[in-house]
Amino acid sequence: MHQTNRQLFLNHVAQVSPKPMDLEIIKAKGIYLFDVNGNSYIDFISGISVSNVGHCHPNVVKAIQHQAETYMHLMVYGEYIQAPQIQLAKALTAVLPTQLNSVFFTNSGTEATEGALKLAKRVTGKTEIICFKDSYHGSTQGALSVMGNEEFKQAFRPLIPDVKILTYNSIEEVNKHITSQTAAVILEPIQSETGYTASTKEFLKAIREKCDENCALLILDEIQNGFGRSGSLFAFEHYDVVPDILLLAKGMGGGLPIGCFISSQKLLNEFTYNPVLGNINTFGGNAVCCAASLACLQTIQNEKLIADVERKSNLIRSLLVHPAIKTIKGRGFMLSIDFEETDLNFEIIDHCVKNGLIVDWFLFNTHAMRLAPPLIITDNEIKTACEIILNAINAVLYKAAKR
Repeated sequence: MHQTNRQLFLNHVAQVSPKPMDLEIIKAKGIYLFDVNGNSYIDFISGISVSNVGHCHPNVVKAIQHQAETYMHLMVYGEYIQAPQIQLAKALTAVLPTQLNSVFFTNSGTEATEGALKLAKRVTGKTEIICFKDSYHGSTQGALSVMGNEEFKQAFRPLIPDVKILTYNSIEEVNKHITSQTAAVILEPIQSETGYTASTKEFLKAIREKCDENCALLILDEIQNGFGRSGSLFAFEHYDVVPDILLLAKGMGGGLPIGCFISSQKLLNEFTYNPVLGNINTFGGNAVCCAASLACLQTIQNEKLIADVERKSNLIRSLLVHPAIKTIKGRGFMLSIDFEETDLNFEIIDHCVKNGLIVDWFLFNTHAMRLAPPLIITDNEIKTACEIILNAINAVLYKAAKR
């Protein structure tokens, strides 16, 4: 018997959720996805903060095609001089503070987290890592160790030792627990899985000061925050705080898998001895992915996509007014709609998807809806998306009232 793609998907692709979205997408362009049945969907979450310049942006596609015809993989990380890596590293460091002048390329955000934790231990000679409740930094064992949610960690213990989990935005706990034993503090300027909780300026500055006092490194995870999503190229720019190590991925590749951690050349040179090859991978800095990433960054810059993010964010807030919406929080194109409870949120999400709008929930906040549209979205497309959300709320509430 002929098996459908759906059957093959369920039978042979490892499943991580008992209820996948189950859409068979055959094409993506701009802010739209198109399924096998001819339906179109507005991608209002950008593939979870990845497609910041939209799907298949012509500049990114052209860069990929050109590089794929030139060369792809040549050698493991750091052995050959490869122009795509050099050009991307130069472009990244050009838009960052001067002390962030050296880039270590990875395949993903999780790998960037792992590399940063190793670097902090190597540089400081200490082992204590401080992270925060409801933080998300990836799901490998090191990244999972600094995740601030026990439900997702409990099945995989023991994890790495000497991790302290503090309350996000608590200056009191920061002042108490960052000590001379601390190797590094890792956090997201805007927490990505709580319903977009933003740190306060006072909180980040307090962490920076305590790290400086105690020779600890400040690691800022901008894997979801970066590349314009917060209304600035990098979220830390809102806070007047510079990290010792910056983590990037997701929106970095224009749709291809790439990440990096960025620090000073002095610190990253610690990986070159005791032992040699202190951090290494095979595919990090892949030439095609680097070419795509450079095209993505240049598109954001040349098309001035960040300039309108805050205004469009405010447009979304102004349109989404409904008694069922408790709050809308976040910053820029990282917004969450808080509802009264989880079942209501899930029903509204399902209704949105069935009516052509992709929205989602948060790992650590299931009664909130995730909104993270591509930076290229127009005002009219925002109005259409918000109308679908409001119609979904009304339809679900009407259905509940009739039960």
